[in-house]
Amino acid sequence: MGLFDRLFGKSVDEHAEVRPLWHAIVSVARTPRWYSELGVADTVPGRFDAVALVMALVLLRMEREPELVSKSILLTELFVTDMDGQLRETGLGDMVVGKHVSKLMGALGGRMDALRGALAGEEPMEAALVRNVTLNGDAAGLAAEVRALADLLDTCDAAGLLAGKIAP
Repeated sequence: MGLFDRLFGKSVDEHAEVRPLWHAIVSVARTPRWYSELGVADTVPGRFDAVALVMALVLLRMEREPELVSKSILLTELFVTDMDGQLRETGLGDMVVGKHVSKLMGALGGRMDALRGALAGEEPMEAALVRNVTLNGDAAGLAAEVRALADLLDTCDAAGLLAGKIAP
């Protein structure tokens, strides 16, 4: 794209293909039932944990399909952009936002590792959730919900996934 195209042309949303999936991830993570019935704490850390949990499940699904791997990078960029914006809204300045975003990315990676192990049967799902989600109760119901969501994601084809068809 040339300079004049960038200055005067329409901007191209390189994330357009994964944006519906990002919105679906946030929608699933904000399902009131997760907080009222399944024990996720209805706090800022708890809400981040829910988004990171759903995001991790989706990324784990995407990494198993070669055509979705490059799309997972775009999805992760949306996650970072959203988290950056959320941090700025809380009043953090440029000097510290980067460090916080790095910590959040590390947390996302940790959740992916924990869920990968739990879904493979290496440890109980409840144990992985207790370590990775701010809870106000028993993790058993949330564990069942997470397994159901992982199973649903496994049935999604690439087009359906990118379209955000992930709600149970």
